[in-house]
Amino acid sequence: MPNLFANGMVPSRIFLTKGIGRHRYQLKSFEEALRQAGVANQNLVQVSSILPPKCKIISKSAGLKELVPGSIAFCVMARTDTNEHGRLIASSIGMAVPKDKNNWGYLSEVHGHGMNEKQAGDMAEDLAAEMLGTTLGLEVDPNTAWSEREQVYKSTGFIIRTSNITQAGRGEKGLWTTSVAIAMFIFD
Repeated sequence: MPNLFANGMVPSRIFLTKGIGRHRYQLKSFEEALRQAGVANQNLVQVSSILPPKCKIISKSAGLKELVPGSIAFCVMARTDTNEHGRLIASSIGMAVPKDKNNWGYLSEVHGHGMNEKQAGDMAEDLAAEMLGTTLGLEVDPNTAWSEREQVYKSTGFIIRTSNITQAGRGEKGLWTTSVAIAMFIFD
């Protein structure tokens, strides 16, 4: 059995998932969102937002097959809750992948009220790209539009791509609404 703690635990694969839940109790609303995302049967441990070097991005369906019910699973999670009727919520995970697979990338979390899916997704991608860009020595004016910054980041050749997974929804009368977006880590 390999010693996972000898050099730190480094995941080899990652997948993205999302979900939304509604219930009269906030905890059950959260559980319903996790169920829709396919990870309600995991003991989730939230970690910060580094995409490990050489970490392969896999599909949700392939990733879910790797999970064992009841196991401790590490993830980066964005979660937003509301019990206000009509309130718009969004949760998003952004990802910035470096061109050099030997370097680490970044994941970002956006937990938003009053944001739609596109706004939250753009913000999450922007944050991930900015965090990766600054570690690579790139300085981009944060006051320019995301589409302009995205082109600058990608034109440098350091960042190969950005992406996001976002779940948006509206609160319903008498219910809690919870949105989640999750990056799940898989270990070999």
